[in-house]
Amino acid sequence: MGTWGTAIKDNDAFADVYGEFFELYNKGVQPSEISEKLIKENWEILEIEEEKHNLWFALALAQWETKSLDAKVLETVNNIITSGADLKVWTELGASEKDLSRRKIALDTFLEKLKSDKPKAKSRKRIKVKTPVFSTGDCFIFKLQNGNYGGAVVLATDTNPATGNNLVATTRLNCSHKPSTADIEITDVLVCNFGQHQERPDVTWYAPDLYHKNYAHLYELIGNIKIEIEYDPNDYEGKNYLFRPSWTAGWSMKDIADLQFEFEKTNPKPKKAVTIEELTKKPKRWKLF
Repeated sequence: MGTWGTAIKDNDAFADVYGEFFELYNKGVQPSEISEKLIKENWEILEIEEEKHNLWFALALAQWETKSLDAKVLETVNNIITSGADLKVWTELGASEKDLSRRKIALDTFLEKLKSDKPKAKSRKRIKVKTPVFSTGDCFIFKLQNGNYGGAVVLATDTNPATGNNLVATTRLNCSHKPSTADIEITDVLVCNFGQHQERPDVTWYAPDLYHKNYAHLYELIGNIKIEIEYDPNDYEGKNYLFRPSWTAGWSMKDIADLQFEFEKTNPKPKKAVTIEELTKKPKRWKLF
């Protein structure tokens, strides 16, 4: 489950799909090709009840902005909104009456916008060179909802100027004192089992696009540790990793840690355990003489 807000765009799934659409659009790919690609590659989102609507919302807005809104996509979004399906999901997730009211206004306004005519298609932007936020081995901390400190470590850096991602492992740090890099090195990776997560280590490729504008104030760099294992940015499925990485433009490890620790107050902790050392140090091989 991603980060949620009542506005149409306030969701990680929306941000990912919308961002990828315009990344390809700015490279000259036709909207119809982009849409087909996004639906095919994000089939997992369409199977998650609390996320699937956001994929259609992102796709519809991107198509509308590029004057390529497909009638079937508009019909899908129209059905989601007019049937009350999206509000039902929010109700089941425990949204307050105030948030439900705000969400309904946002949905109705969004649908009205999609049914209007956009005078001119959004121009393709010149592709900017992307710079990774952190360096490999960087350790950073953040304040948890309970007032304690959490932490994370950067396992890899993608130097491709078109992407500039960082592979980040969130830890199980939940301490009252300000952690050091030594604390991060000896802790475990945060494994999630709340919501749709099934024993999933929170190790994610984060895009730099939104960090400085929306997230920089949440995180503090405290130092750097040595990463002995090399992670290939092109190994998208994590075939050679101890985990299967995910990707997002929203630096939401703080929110994920908060949700997992809150879940553990009344539910069993994950059975799976992965240490930071396993993800940063090469196994020692002893030579017998």
